[in-house]
Amino acid sequence: MSQDLTLAQIQDFKGKYPKQIWYMFLVEMWERFCFYGMRGVLTIFMVDQVRGGLGLSEKSANLQYGTIQAFVYAFTFLGGMFADKVLGFKRSLVFGALVMIVGNFIIASNPHSLFYLGITCSVIGTGFFKPNITSMVGWLYKDGDVRRDAGFSLFYSGINLGALLGGIVCVYLGKSPEFGWSYAFIASGSVMIIGLITFLLTKKFIKPIGNKPNANDNLHIVDINDTLQKVEVDTPVKNTNSVWKEYAVYAGGIIAIPIILILIKNASFTSIFMYVLAAVAIVYFLFEVFRQKEEGAKSKLFAAFIFIFFYFVFETFFEQAGGSLAIFAEKNLSHTMFGFLNLDPNMVNNSANSFFIIFLGLVAGMVWIWMSKRKAEPNTINKFGISFLFMAASYFFFFYLRFTANNQGTEASLGMFTFAYLLISIAEICLSPIGMSIVTKLSPKKLQGVMIGMWFLASAYGQYGAGLLGAAMSSDKAATTDMDRLIDYTAGYKQMAWICVAAGVLLIACAPFIRKLMKGVR
Repeated sequence: MSQDLTLAQIQDFKGKYPKQIWYMFLVEMWERFCFYGMRGVLTIFMVDQVRGGLGLSEKSANLQYGTIQAFVYAFTFLGGMFADKVLGFKRSLVFGALVMIVGNFIIASNPHSLFYLGITCSVIGTGFFKPNITSMVGWLYKDGDVRRDAGFSLFYSGINLGALLGGIVCVYLGKSPEFGWSYAFIASGSVMIIGLITFLLTKKFIKPIGNKPNANDNLHIVDINDTLQKVEVDTPVKNTNSVWKEYAVYAGGIIAIPIILILIKNASFTSIFMYVLAAVAIVYFLFEVFRQKEEGAKSKLFAAFIFIFFYFVFETFFEQAGGSLAIFAEKNLSHTMFGFLNLDPNMVNNSANSFFIIFLGLVAGMVWIWMSKRKAEPNTINKFGISFLFMAASYFFFFYLRFTANNQGTEASLGMFTFAYLLISIAEICLSPIGMSIVTKLSPKKLQGVMIGMWFLASAYGQYGAGLLGAAMSSDKAATTDMDRLIDYTAGYKQMAWICVAAGVLLIACAPFIRKLMKGVR
C-alpha cells in the first residue's frame, strides 16, 4: 500500500471493512489492556489492607474511584479539543501514550506511596490518547456509508480483546502472593509501549488522516439526505498553527500534573471542578452550534447532544463495574461456577463484559448490515432505548443475588453474576459503538474531535455519578459485615434497574422528535 494513499482511496474500500481499521484497533487494543487492567485493580487495591494497598474504607474507595475515572474522561474533552485545533490526532495520541507509560511505571515503583502521582499521569495521558483513535476511525468512511455502524462495532469488539486480557492479567498479578500490585502496573505500562510502537510502525497507512490542522483542512463534505454529497470550501484562513503552540500544549499537560494531583487527592474539590467544566463545555458547545452555517447543522448537533446526555446516564450505572461491583465480587461472591469451575470473582467482574463484547460486537455488525439491507434495522434512538431495558434486566439479576447467598452474606451465585454481565454487554453493544458512530455522523468534520471529546466527557460525569452512587450504598467504616454489604448493595441495584426502565421507555417514546432533529441521518 502506497504511503501517498489519499483519503478518497481509503474511503473507497471494497467489502465490509477498510483495511486501516485493523491497524487502529491493534493500537487501541493495547491501550485498552493498559487502561482496563489498571481500572480492574483500582478499587480492590484501594480497599486492600493486607498486600500493600491504600487501606481505604469502601465508601472512600468508591468516591476515589469515581473521582479518578471522572478526571480520566474529563481530560478526553480537552485532549480532543487540542487535537482538533493544535496537535492533530496523531501527535496527541503519541504524547498521551508516553505520559501513560510514565504514569504506570511510577506507580509500579512504589504503589502505596506514589499511587496518586502515577495515576495523575495516567489521567492526563489517557485524555490525550483516547478520543483520537476513535475520531480517526470516523474518517475511514464517507458520509452516508451504511457500513459505518458495522465498522464501529468491529472496532469496538476488537479493542475489547485488550480489555479482556488486561482484566485477567492485572487482577491475577495484583492479587497473587508471588507477584503483587507493582507487577500489575508494570504489565499495564509494558503493553502501552507495544501499542505505541504498533502505531509508529503503521501510521504511514493512514497518512492523510490525523495530521496537524492547517490551511488545507478547509475542504469538507456536507451530507445531504444520507445519499447525495456535496463538497464545500470554507473561507481560506492563514496557517497560524506555529510550532510554539504545539509545544505549549505539551508543556501545559506537564504543568497540569501537580494541579490534577491536588484535585484527585482532595476529592472535595472534585465537585467544584466538575461543575465548572460542565459549564465551560456547554458554553463552548453552544458557541460552536450557533456559528454553524451549513443547513441543518445546528439541529443535528442538538440531536448529538441528546445522545451524549443519555450516554452519561448509561455510564452512571455501567461503571458500577469498577466500583461497587468490584467490591461486591471481592467480598460476597462464590469462587465456583457451575459447581466445578473455580474462578476469581474479580477476574470475572473485570473481564466478563469484554469477553462477551468481543463476540457480540462481531455478531452485531453483521446483524446491523443484514437488517439494513432489508430496511428493518432499528433506528439509533430505539437502539439506545433497548440498551437501557437490557441494563435494567441486568440490575434486576444483581438484586436477585441476595437470595442466592448463604447466612453470612457470602457465596452468592457467580453464574448469575456472570449472566447479568451478559445482559450488560448486550446493552453496551446496542449503545456505545452506535453512539460514537452517530455522534461522528451528526457532527461537522472539523468538530468531530470535540464532539467525541464531549462523548467521553459525558462518561466522565457518568464515572463520577457511579462513584457517588457506590459511595451512597457503602459503609464509611474500615470494616463492614458481608451481610450488611449484600443487603445495601443489592437494594441499590434494584433502584438502578427501575431508573433504567424509565430511561428506556422515555427514549423510545421521544424517538419521533429526535428523528426530526437528525435531519435524515441514520
